[in-house]
Amino acid sequence: MKTDSLIDWLAQSAGPAPRAVAARRLSPAAVAGLGFSIAAALAGFGLIPAAMFGTMVPWMKLAYAGALALAAGWLTARLCRPAASCRRASAMTLVIVAAMGGVGLVSLAALPADARTGALLGQSWLSCPWRVLVLSLPGLAAALWAARGLAPTNPRAAGFAAGLFAGSMGAVGYSLACPEASPAFVAVWYSLGIALTGAVGAVLGPRVLRW
Repeated sequence: MKTDSLIDWLAQSAGPAPRAVAARRLSPAAVAGLGFSIAAALAGFGLIPAAMFGTMVPWMKLAYAGALALAAGWLTARLCRPAASCRRASAMTLVIVAAMGGVGLVSLAALPADARTGALLGQSWLSCPWRVLVLSLPGLAAALWAARGLAPTNPRAAGFAAGLFAGSMGAVGYSLACPEASPAFVAVWYSLGIALTGAVGAVLGPRVLRW
């Protein structure tokens, strides 16, 4: 049988390529990661006082972590598709982080000089990044599992993006239990926890995402 004939024969019942494969694999990982982070944060640290939901504090945190999760999920999906461009997804991820940093700087500038350190460090700056990381680990495992079933050509970058994705979901859960109110605190310490999860993903990526 000639090569062209063989290709034609194999393609007869192939049908169109499935669409949104990455989204279908990453969506269950997002549900699992969010579900665990919310349940574990509430069980381990308790819900913030109900009165706080009448302020912008928890909504600011949820907006930042949620927007970053969407951007990092998009970036992960792009990195799991061979030859797909990641420029827009990378730019969106950076813009969200930079925007939160800008909000944090403006909030510090509006405070008296002697109150800025307290606003930046809060009461939990030492524990916050590690709590975000711990709450993110099951989501990271799920995101790496999802990415493994796709076709990442740069396992380290894909692992880092999956870590940012999971870290953002961990931050969503933690925001429901964290009483800190300063945008500067969120910009620094939440972002550090998300970045730590990204670093874990970057370390694991070449090991678990190798073809």
